Amino acid sequence: MKDFLKQTLSGELPEQIAGRNDQLSWQWLDEGILELTPINTTSQAFVVSAGIHGNETAPVEILNELICQLLRGEKPLLPRLLVIYGNPAALRNNKRYQRCDINRMFGGRWQQYEDCPEARRAWRLEQAMETFWQAGSSDEVRWHLDLHTAIRGSYHTRFGVMPLRTTPWPEDFLHWLGAAGLEALVFHRSAGGTFTNYSGKHFSAASCTLELGKALPFGSNDLTQFSAAKQALAAVLFGDALPEVTAQPQRYRVSQQITRHTEAFKLHMSDDTLNFTAFPQGSLLAEDGEERFYVQQAREYVIFPNPNVALGQRAGLMLVEDNAHNEALGSTE
Repeated sequence: MKDFLKQTLSGELPEQIAGRNDQLSWQWLDEGILELTPINTTSQAFVVSAGIHGNETAPVEILNELICQLLRGEKPLLPRLLVIYGNPAALRNNKRYQRCDINRMFGGRWQQYEDCPEARRAWRLEQAMETFWQAGSSDEVRWHLDLHTAIRGSYHTRFGVMPLRTTPWPEDFLHWLGAAGLEALVFHRSAGGTFTNYSGKHFSAASCTLELGKALPFGSNDLTQFSAAKQALAAVLFGDALPEVTAQPQRYRVSQQITRHTEAFKLHMSDDTLNFTAFPQGSLLAEDGEERFYVQQAREYVIFPNPNVALGQRAGLMLVEDNAHNEALGSTE
């Protein structure tokens, strides 16, 4: 296999499903799922996913450039690696998803949906991840990096969303996120149906959803804007130099979730509201029949505002600054 992305977008079975070079062996497991095993013994096992949403193409392209280097034997591979292009059908059609948002379905939530392509895909990805990590030792270092781009613009161009975690975050993982160019980190306080929540909860992986820029179709991305993330990935996959951390990411925590329950839902934000837009206490954020969503803290920031989500799904997250941590880092916010 020479080009994993090209093969995936073709929708055809590969001519060869396994191979090796001087650096690694590889095995095609299913559409958009590739496992690579280094020749040398390793204590690390990483899952890197992209294309969970089919209109978020830049992370797929930068990841594919790195994977092609590995498949050609041009670079050594340090960890055991599972590469996932999450929703190939949606990628082929430049659509966020075919029928349902796959990134709300993990942790068995796919069972709550009708039989749709995304529900079957979420189940298959859970299987692949479980098999991959069960094949290694119990003391392996496990990371899951889920690469995305956002529909909306943002005051923080690159940021990470951290799933609920009951144990301290590994310092080397947080340092890597800063080296990847993330300007902010958002910490969840409750479980959800995302891919990173699944890997963190069920396999104790250090997991992050990386929002690396703006969602654009294949061929429209300026990949130079993703250079820090690409270089940081090369560092953990190949052993290349890790980019210098020029500033620690600002930290936020989720204060409340806006959920669309009925067809009467109204989000009181314009279509061009940027991620991390601030709202003062008392602001009416949304209404849904008799239910009202207001800013409860002195100041809250919104991410992922979207009034068009399916009923029962998140229409936005409200955040507050993690002031104690930011002040410890010398933040001037």
